[in-house]
Amino acid sequence: MAGTDPIAEAEADGAADALFVLTAALLTPARFPSVLGDDYPAACAALGLQPYVEGYGLVFGQDGLGARWTVVVDDVSLVAVAISSWDCGMAYDLSPDEASVVAGLPGWPLEVVTRAPGVPAPHDPEPEEGDPAPLAPPSGDVWGPAQRRLGADEVALQWSAWRSQVSDEASSDTGTAATSAATVASRPATPTAASPSTPSAASPGTPAEAEPRPTTWFDRPSPRKAAPPATAETPAGGTVSTGAAAAADAVADPYAGVRRALEELRGYLADPPPIGRVRSTDTGADGGARTLRADGPGWSLVARPDDMAFVLLDELPREVLPVARGPRLPALLEGLDAMAVRPS
Repeated sequence: MAGTDPIAEAEADGAADALFVLTAALLTPARFPSVLGDDYPAACAALGLQPYVEGYGLVFGQDGLGARWTVVVDDVSLVAVAISSWDCGMAYDLSPDEASVVAGLPGWPLEVVTRAPGVPAPHDPEPEEGDPAPLAPPSGDVWGPAQRRLGADEVALQWSAWRSQVSDEASSDTGTAATSAATVASRPATPTAASPSTPSAASPGTPAEAEPRPTTWFDRPSPRKAAPPATAETPAGGTVSTGAAAAADAVADPYAGVRRALEELRGYLADPPPIGRVRSTDTGADGGARTLRADGPGWSLVARPDDMAFVLLDELPREVLPVARGPRLPALLEGLDAMAVRPS
């Protein structure tokens, strides 16, 4: 039997040490991948992390052998600057210091649409004893809490397109419903793969330059152990169908879940939920418009505090339910926006 080559082994170890950074995301109370959970503590728990208020940065890359790794760092500012630069189309060499590394987790929890050149195709690393199961993005073939939250992210990202499909009449304070939901065109409620130059929930902060840079900062990642009327209470205009219209017929009252979600949201005003469950971000639009995102058991809400809202439910796969701006919705949205956590 042929003996091992010490030089070849050393070269292989060196290749495994290098990390080619592909993209990154923030894991903070105000901004975290919603695929991981309804709120910040739940998102941290999904990665075996403590929910420190300062948050973390998530760096997604491949080692020199092509294996997928998610590296958690506590240098949030560095990751935030990198993401902002990439979003502006600028190159930025994200190279966290070894001392900032909190954990190295096998796999990626999100879809990453780029890959490192000159290394094997992305794959899960060979497991070692005690390693956790590799992280993996949720399947697009099923519908559940993760897919529902991703769908809400996409509605928030494409707010103008969704809003344009609901008539002003349907979302006014009059409480009158649109005569037919069929007039609302179909759009995907689950995100499509993003291009490297178009960051989204599926590919946050992808670098403007597709070619990643190798960075060596540790021997190898060490896995962390560890049909009521359409008022403010009900949707206006029926549902925005995305190919699963038959699912609504299977539910006797498709609006019951929306009423439940709105009631739970009112409860948030009296008894604040875990941090990050209600978030507010600046849309960058004229007039300082903001987008409100809230989640709860079985539902997600996307709204503009000065406009209407959309709700997605676990029990109605790929359905987006508009909620009228009736007499009670404005006060609810304003109250939620006031208590929401915001990016610093």
